[in-house]
Amino acid sequence: MKSLAAELFDSYAFIVVFLHILSAVVWVGGMIFMRISVHSGLQHIKDKRTRLARMLEVGNNMSILFLPFVVFSLLTGVVLSFALGASDTIYGTFMHTKEGIWTVMTILYAYMAIRTKAAERLFISGDLGGAEEGMESVANIVLPLNIMLGVAALAMGVTLRGY
Repeated sequence: MKSLAAELFDSYAFIVVFLHILSAVVWVGGMIFMRISVHSGLQHIKDKRTRLARMLEVGNNMSILFLPFVVFSLLTGVVLSFALGASDTIYGTFMHTKEGIWTVMTILYAYMAIRTKAAERLFISGDLGGAEEGMESVANIVLPLNIMLGVAALAMGVTLRGY
């Protein structure tokens, strides 16, 4: 007898898988775009205050834009995990590893949002150096780490679809 999750998945498999893949692609692709295109473009702004203001604006917009995709990715991932019966096989281990990567990415996403808000408070109080330091660590460390994890998780997802 199939579980309720498996029966629901059978009825809505296309929608669940589509939303899962769309969420992952927008989330990871958006981070790549932010890091390569937007961050690079902001570096051409000579005035430190203006550059920092734009970085904060972009960081806050990123947090808001990506939130639904983060949520959909996690929710659909949980549905897929239960519906496909992740067990004690190599398949199950692989699936749990992928879930772990997305969980770490979600924590890093939250950290970036919190760090951006903290940098914004510093900026408003006039501490441009502190605000810049906070945003640079996000742009140069946390965002690239999240991109690498996302690409690895996407590759794992493609591998899992072969099962």
